[in-house]
Amino acid sequence: MSVTGMFSNIQGFLSADQDVREDIRKVVQVLEQTAREILTVLQSVHQPSGFKDIPSKCLRARELFCTVRNHIGDLKTKFPADQYYRFHEHWRFVLQRVTFLAAFVVYLESETLVTREEVAQILGIEVDREKGFHLDIEDYLAGVLIMASELSRLAVNSVTAGDYGRPLRISSFINELDSGFRLLNLKNDPLRKRYDGLKYDVKKIEEVVYDLSIRGLTKEPETSGDK
Repeated sequence: MSVTGMFSNIQGFLSADQDVREDIRKVVQVLEQTAREILTVLQSVHQPSGFKDIPSKCLRARELFCTVRNHIGDLKTKFPADQYYRFHEHWRFVLQRVTFLAAFVVYLESETLVTREEVAQILGIEVDREKGFHLDIEDYLAGVLIMASELSRLAVNSVTAGDYGRPLRISSFINELDSGFRLLNLKNDPLRKRYDGLKYDVKKIEEVVYDLSIRGLTKEPETSGDK
């Protein structure tokens, strides 16, 4: 084969690869739009009136996750199943974002940490990489860390809304989450940087709880519980 022929073949490969990436980008853009819609729904829980509507907001978010599953189902058809990590960079950010949203919904519903398996089920994807499109462990952890930042904001807004018990529960949850992350030897630089942000979230929530204790408001949940 001549040099010109070799490079013509290479160009054919590059063009086909670019076509695949363009198809992926189009689906990812639609997926990002749905993620923004879910975020808009959940952001209302930070408003004073939003605390009363948490169940309905979570239900609406769950409905939108059906659309997310459809988009991801479409995304799966745009590339060979065995080339997940070759194109992973295109959907990594949005996958971390929808993981955060799923984790936030589960926390609002039950005040528990969503498992990787639960997120995969919500998104309609796999946990095991051998099965194709899956939730990478680092994408799951990144989503959980984004949720931690959202909870620190929720703790502050809970006080504004007069819900003094919620910051205490958030503090307990975040401290437990921090203890869990301390067990991990994180070598992924972006993930380590995001984990560093968790330390500030812990401090921010501790300041909220301290302020409540100074004002004598931390005993209120115990009193209402006794009733």
